[in-house]
Amino acid sequence: MTAIRVLLVDDDPLVRAGLSFMLGGADDIEIVGEAADGGEVADLVDRTRPDVVLMDIRMPAVDGLTATEALRRREDAPQVVVLTTFHADEQVLRALRAGAAGFVLKDTPPAEIVTAVRRVAAGDPVLSPAVTRQLMAHAAGSSADARRTRARERIAGLNDREREVAVAVGRGLANAEIAAGLYMSVATVKTHVSRILARLGLNNRVQIALLAHDAGLLEDTDS
Repeated sequence: MTAIRVLLVDDDPLVRAGLSFMLGGADDIEIVGEAADGGEVADLVDRTRPDVVLMDIRMPAVDGLTATEALRRREDAPQVVVLTTFHADEQVLRALRAGAAGFVLKDTPPAEIVTAVRRVAAGDPVLSPAVTRQLMAHAAGSSADARRTRARERIAGLNDREREVAVAVGRGLANAEIAAGLYMSVATVKTHVSRILARLGLNNRVQIALLAHDAGLLEDTDS
């Protein structure tokens, strides 16, 4: 089995050393590089071709948000998992909107960080519905109405079935659960998810979930 190639980005050498130690002990994970600032990421990605980048959100020169936005605009971009010390953080939410596949807290138990890397490498987001709601509540404010209007305009481009799948993704359901709930095959669910991503110009399920939250599609399901 091909090892998951991981790039570590954090300005604290002790954090990088700890992550390298815990991830390097997994047989299916290979640390291919380390960076101390977001400005080093582009060149390192070109040289090391990681599958997953563990990205600190706060760094002194080029922060993780800026680096994530630049990475996710690239073709064949690696998956990004944001490293943070805060559950609800505006920069984390912005990184998720930019295409990060999830985030982990720096004090997360080692086994859970290893699991997060494996999940993201397999195409699964690392973000629970409860955490999504917490982030959305944190971001609520004067721009909420405008954000909802923009989200609903984008969602309007989906057909009814795609909209149902988007809501299910927003609720954090896996493909098999969506298939059972909507009476379709898993393959059909995957096709709908791919079409939603293409139609809305998104690149992962986290962005679908955030857009569904923005549009208010989950309010009925959350009540």
